[in-house]
Amino acid sequence: MTQTLQEAISRQRRILAGWLESSLSVLAEGCVEVWPDRQAIEHRLTEGLTELPYCKYLYVLDAGAKQITANVTHAGLLEDHFGRDRSNRPYLTDALSGKPFSLSEAYISRNQRRPSLTAVQCIRDAKGVLLGYLGADFDLRELPTTQALYREPKRWVQLKGDPAVRAGLFLHQRVESRMDRHLDEVLSLVTELMAVHGAFHAKLHFSSSRITIWFMDDPYSYRIHGIEDLLDPDLCLAYPRSAYPEKANVPVEAIPRILGCFRDLRFMDESLYLRSGSLNLFNGMVGLTFSCDGSHYMPWRELLAKSVDFWVGASA
Repeated sequence: MTQTLQEAISRQRRILAGWLESSLSVLAEGCVEVWPDRQAIEHRLTEGLTELPYCKYLYVLDAGAKQITANVTHAGLLEDHFGRDRSNRPYLTDALSGKPFSLSEAYISRNQRRPSLTAVQCIRDAKGVLLGYLGADFDLRELPTTQALYREPKRWVQLKGDPAVRAGLFLHQRVESRMDRHLDEVLSLVTELMAVHGAFHAKLHFSSSRITIWFMDDPYSYRIHGIEDLLDPDLCLAYPRSAYPEKANVPVEAIPRILGCFRDLRFMDESLYLRSGSLNLFNGMVGLTFSCDGSHYMPWRELLAKSVDFWVGASA
């Protein structure tokens, strides 16, 4: 089953919380044993870092959230943080409300300006009296990977564009571009590049008469071809023949039909028309941006199932 983005994030957080809670609980008990000796607590935190190799900082706060140790790091102590009042930091909200263990939402760190997380464990003595809080800061880029790459669900997404563009929609009309005048030729060439020459993602910019296109043999770079290139079938000689990918979600025979829909949407109305359209063979998604600056992302089958009349109503 495909996860939503929030489900994928929640799963990652549950894994991290399970990993951290037991380690910080044991470390908090060690701090209780030497409380309130600062040097002894810092020594325990230094030992604790061996159990938390991905931790950036460990520190202890008193019951009022004032820091009573230095920041303990793998490189030593950072004394400047001793005495710091952290009571207004958002990652302490759950702890200050009484939650025994909490893992913050990700935030941009104040010093390094990088996505970070903070785990907080309450420190209580044998009678349950709150002594303070144990904090552990983590840089997201240094945490271990615990799950596969997030895969976006293949569903229709509509995004509104610039309100200023939308407000002036009917004050302008489509200006015929060179690509418009030769669109059938251009679409035939793009079909050939995708079906036979290894292109897997192409975006057609109709008004500026260009395409940006990605090839399987060099997926980390894109090529830009203007109208002069697109009107020359010799362009195909610049890219070797390539077998159509087995993992493609778009059957090769559907490519010209999809691009044909782009043509229909480009010419559907003089005020409301397609500005750019993209097709990705692997995820099977089509991207459409209209003159109103609204954008749609949808599976290719949904595009083929919709008439031009639908888009006039949906994009107005």
